[in-house]
Amino acid sequence: MLMSQPEETMTRQSRSSRRPVAIPADEAERNRLLAEMAEQSTDMISRHTPGEWRFIYASPAVTHLLGYSVEEIIGMSAYELYHPDDVEDFKRRSPSVSYERGLYTHTYRFRCRDGHYTWLESTSRSIRDPDTDELLEILVVSRDVSRRVEAEQASQRLARVLEYSSDLVAFATPDHRITQLNEAARQALGLELTDHQPLRLQDLFAADSYGLLQSQGLPVAKEEGRWRGEAEMFSRSQQRMIPVMLEVLAHRSLGGQLEYFSTVARDMTAVKQAEAEKLQYQLEIDHASRLITMGEMATGLAHEVNQPLTAVVNYVRGIQRRLDMGADTPLSEIAQPLERIGSTALRAGDIVHRMMDFTRKTEPCRELLDLAPLVDELISFCQHSAGRHQVQLSNRLPDNLPPVLADRIQLEQILLNLILNGIEACSDGDESDRQVWLDASLDKSDQVIIRVLDQGRGLPVSDPEQLFGQFFTTKTDGLGMGLAISRTLTERHGGQLQAANRPEGGAVFSFNLSTG
Repeated sequence: MLMSQPEETMTRQSRSSRRPVAIPADEAERNRLLAEMAEQSTDMISRHTPGEWRFIYASPAVTHLLGYSVEEIIGMSAYELYHPDDVEDFKRRSPSVSYERGLYTHTYRFRCRDGHYTWLESTSRSIRDPDTDELLEILVVSRDVSRRVEAEQASQRLARVLEYSSDLVAFATPDHRITQLNEAARQALGLELTDHQPLRLQDLFAADSYGLLQSQGLPVAKEEGRWRGEAEMFSRSQQRMIPVMLEVLAHRSLGGQLEYFSTVARDMTAVKQAEAEKLQYQLEIDHASRLITMGEMATGLAHEVNQPLTAVVNYVRGIQRRLDMGADTPLSEIAQPLERIGSTALRAGDIVHRMMDFTRKTEPCRELLDLAPLVDELISFCQHSAGRHQVQLSNRLPDNLPPVLADRIQLEQILLNLILNGIEACSDGDESDRQVWLDASLDKSDQVIIRVLDQGRGLPVSDPEQLFGQFFTTKTDGLGMGLAISRTLTERHGGQLQAANRPEGGAVFSFNLSTG
């Protein structure tokens, strides 16, 4: 039976004086209650011998803490149950052992009966003879702290991961005061967090990005737990803006109160540079594709330009002949030829400008475009090529289509590739049935579906997806880039270019565009 401290003191007194000591009835009752509480406590209370720390008493809590019965553990040395790494810590009074007002508190691992180790926190006190100061025994109170220790270890592991993470991590109070920066953030931003140099969230970000955090990031994170978006952080060491993918998390207490925010920023500098290089490369490819398309149409375009130029020459020669006759020619008689010269020259100029606009290297610029007039211009542009192959071109777009949001040059490039492919597909067919036409419709999601249809020989492959592979071509002199580039341009607009055979014969190429 465990004896309380007063009992221990009286026992020591009786040993030293060798005479019986009477215990008052009220104190005896108090000691009995204390002993009963010890027996029922969920904390394990134990008494140990000096030196080897053998159990001379253990409360029943030893069973649910360690799996031993009281009878089994009596006589065992505590050193036998210590984890090997923790024995020396205790002997050396390492930082895991604290001392205050005569009490030692130690956190350590103890082996249970089934062989696994559990974390205990023990507070021990030595019992000494008051006359000789001889160490008589050690009184220990132990409790299971496995969950607390595991949580602390998990926090430490997480802290190490955050400290060594390549992402820029910061912790901030609800009033935007920075409490912690990891190594990556300190190095990238050129900042140090000290008591003499307090930092606020606005010190980390560009002005626009901090405004975005105030208006969206932090309120959304506070409401929904997290927010994700793009931002820019300012590097004082490099004197530049760092583009980042930013995630803001709101952390709350068990009571639901907002405790702090964490921001995790991934440096997107390399990604942004790669995207810019890819875009530049794509622009070069698009430009080359338009030049190739113009090269394929060079003969027809030369004919288109030659016609108005020949007409201009003829009108000028007619006027010259009238003037050479020597007779006074009224201005009214040459007004009409002069007007025709002007309009014909403008037509030739329009054709040249059309070619220049199409082949010019330009940055994408999306705008709302009316499809019908754009399709009419392309049909007119391709008319000579269609005529050489005896193919009829027609615009069958409905009148009630809304404008689409697209880059004009890129949309023309898509349609021009599809129209020219349709013309070539019809060139081997029956001369009485060679048609290429365009139509469109509005789907349920307010997307405009544009189709280029032909009455040609149909798709030359069993799997239409093959047609969109780079360098795939069925033409003897083709490069296999037209449809691949057209699909890329379509996807850049948020659409999808598809191909299929028509049941009536021929093929249909379709893609969707947003109405803005």
